[in-house]
Amino acid sequence: MMLDTPHLDVPFYQPAGDEIDVFEHAWKNRLPLLIKGPTGCGKTRFVAHMAARLGLPLYTVACHDDLTAADLVGRHLIGDGQTVWCDGPLTRAVREGGICYLDEVVEARKDTTVVLHPLADDRRILPIDRTGELLAAPPSFMLVVSYNPGYQNLLKGMKPSTRQRFVSLRFDFPATEREEAILVGESRCAPDLAKRLVSIAHALRTLKDQDLEEAASTRLLVYAALLVRDGMDPVTACRAAIVESLTDDPEVADALMEVVSATFGR
Repeated sequence: MMLDTPHLDVPFYQPAGDEIDVFEHAWKNRLPLLIKGPTGCGKTRFVAHMAARLGLPLYTVACHDDLTAADLVGRHLIGDGQTVWCDGPLTRAVREGGICYLDEVVEARKDTTVVLHPLADDRRILPIDRTGELLAAPPSFMLVVSYNPGYQNLLKGMKPSTRQRFVSLRFDFPATEREEAILVGESRCAPDLAKRLVSIAHALRTLKDQDLEEAASTRLLVYAALLVRDGMDPVTACRAAIVESLTDDPEVADALMEVVSATFGR
């Protein structure tokens, strides 16, 4: 659930617009940030890039249905015959003045996300009921959350009272040239391979909401590029890294593979 990453090197990130400027200004002004966009479009990488760029510790939480407030804030644990308080990732980020990133925040229960409210407005405090502490967030602390709007429904959506506490950024899949540059930068693959993989992704994305539940992500393209760069046949790599990750239906998979085979002249 928690990833504590002190960044020594800045992770590769190819900007799409003014998102770096927005993030930096939000951080300087002590404002929380909401990032929305499809799976695999670079949200998590962007946050890691910005944490390293600003020299801040990053605590990432993958949200899910069973996530409790105690998972975020902390709990008492029994060890060596005594009860010891253990901070959760949110509390550690506040104490250290780092970034707490809640990935797919709408997957968490609404009674869990309420704990974010006093941190996400001008109070910037974290009450810890079980210890009686009232932590004031230092100036360098930042709360960042993300979600995929495509998964929203009546049961899983962000409450307006939560959403309106955040500055927001909208992410989408990169434009053609930027996505090709990302593949080359991430995998060190040949530009021609990057061009072919991106063309496959564009073709498959037109099938979203028809035969596929989710679009081909930039992340999957990077996986395919890494496999090919390591010597794997491109068609085989695309089946393993892209097609089989998008569908369990054999007929749909065969249809997707026709696009892949045509792209590589098979």
